[in-house]
Amino acid sequence: MKKIKLSLLLAGIMAFTACKKEKEDEVNNVNKKGSVETVLSVEHVGSEDILITKHRIWKDNNLFKEIIKKDTIPSLGDTLVGGEDSNGSEQIVKTKKDYEFFITVQ
Repeated sequence: MKKIKLSLLLAGIMAFTACKKEKEDEVNNVNKKGSVETVLSVEHVGSEDILITKHRIWKDNNLFKEIIKKDTIPSLGDTLVGGEDSNGSEQIVKTKKDYEFFITVQ
């Protein structure tokens, strides 16, 4: 049973990796003369999710301060995702639903 779960998990990871799209608005370089760089992520831990917010404050090409905050938030549950493994066979895998991020900058 563990081998089946592990193979389904690996197939799901491969499917997500294969479906990764290039982000047209992704920033490759941060203006380190004076900026706030923010990274948001969610870790799935058991029946809960952990929202991780990281802020890096840059001033005069130096990292002035890094602020990391972690909050426990409810899990959205599971979903079924289809994809192909490296052999070309299609599989449906159960995985955790991900939150969508909507950010307002003022």
